[in-house]
Amino acid sequence: MRGRFAPYVVGVVLVGLALIMLMFTLYSSIINEPFSGFLMATLISGAVGALMMLLGKRESEPTRREALIGVLLIWLVIPSFGSIPFMITGNFNFLNAFFESMSGFTTTGATVLQDFSSFNSSLFMWRALTQWIGGVGIIVLFIAVFPQLAIAGRQLFFAEAPGPTEDKLTPRLKNTSNAVLLVYVGLTVLCIIAYMLAGMNAYNAVAHAFTTLAAGGFSPNGLSFEGFSSPALDWISVVFMTFAGANFALLYRAVSGRPKDLLRDAEFKAYLGIAVSASIGIALVLVFHDVYGWHDAFRHGFFQSLSILTTAGFASVDFATWPQPAQMFLLILMFVGGSAGSAGGGIKVVRWLIITKNTARELRRALHPRAVLPVRVGNRIVPEEVMRAVAAFLTLYIGLFAFTTAVLVLFGADFITAFTASIACIGNIGPGLNAVGPMANFAELHPVSRGLLIFGMYAGRLEIITVFVMLDPQWWRLPRSNWFVARRR
Repeated sequence: MRGRFAPYVVGVVLVGLALIMLMFTLYSSIINEPFSGFLMATLISGAVGALMMLLGKRESEPTRREALIGVLLIWLVIPSFGSIPFMITGNFNFLNAFFESMSGFTTTGATVLQDFSSFNSSLFMWRALTQWIGGVGIIVLFIAVFPQLAIAGRQLFFAEAPGPTEDKLTPRLKNTSNAVLLVYVGLTVLCIIAYMLAGMNAYNAVAHAFTTLAAGGFSPNGLSFEGFSSPALDWISVVFMTFAGANFALLYRAVSGRPKDLLRDAEFKAYLGIAVSASIGIALVLVFHDVYGWHDAFRHGFFQSLSILTTAGFASVDFATWPQPAQMFLLILMFVGGSAGSAGGGIKVVRWLIITKNTARELRRALHPRAVLPVRVGNRIVPEEVMRAVAAFLTLYIGLFAFTTAVLVLFGADFITAFTASIACIGNIGPGLNAVGPMANFAELHPVSRGLLIFGMYAGRLEIITVFVMLDPQWWRLPRSNWFVARRR
């Protein structure tokens, strides 16, 4: 009886969300803060989740369509239910609450919150936890789901990482996911300890560690890291943002006694090279324009480069006031992103490696049209179908970005605001420039613009193709074994 996997898995996730909301209900009541929003979310999520589990059916080997529907629904339903506390306790309307929740679970970090004093501590912690959940969720998807669906060349991205390459879900897959989760949790704990040693209180250390390892960027402080005025905290964040933007499967191999695997990985080397080059470039611009001295220039240069490259979206300073050459570096990084299998969003470094090497091959082919010129990333030959998938991904990515930018301009945003807001949301980065700069918010954008940016966050987090496959007419030609037919049987 096919077709019942998606409602079942969505129900399981909703029941899990209800349990988390129940913990926040208890937490809010203990610290004497309003808990009605979390209580309502607990009841609604639990009831709907239990109903969907009854209507659905667990399947050990769901079809590709069923797995895809499950993924798409989870990342739409969970932010919807996760917005309930923002509506009830935070007094947001549905659009703003959904924007904030989607921004959290997709680890984007864009916010519509204008008055940070209007939020209580439990809501801020909920914002942070949504990003931590979203960060680990997307990592598991990269390792466990996307390779099985062969989405956008995922089979290449994990060729060097532990994990399955076969079509069936195996115990090795479960072990890989558990290992990566262990690294994610372990780094989060280390980050909490490091922040506390550098002067943060326990609450801020936990909230910022959640959003650092998730490459998210939400902060209970309206000024982000600038509000702490601590070079030590900035450098600690640089270290852990670097981890957040790296392939977690490779990080696991490194801590398991095989660090050379990480250092030999072509994507990781390119990732570090881009980060260091951009950081130095920004630092030199800031020094030569007399913005900062050498130490502060390198501190802010490294912080903001890693923050934008990994799509964390934190701010150690209002970079919207920097000289334009420094902003240019950050704008370029917005189109790069982190590593495949990381918590970071964006296009991903490995895709740019594939595109660059394929472009170089075509130039050589013009001189040697009959030569056999395979494209290699590291020691692996890139299959032609992977390059086609990457080309399709990039086409859809740029197309969605251009369309979103045009719509935002039509609805009143200036071009710089529209341009950077679009790439910041589709790339899951967070802050942009001008009206959506690091010390500003997205609340003043037209409701249609905010609605489109919500879709951008959703599509960008799920690798674009995963979402746009629904536009294929064949997607809607469901077989007779769909869920409704299965129920009648």
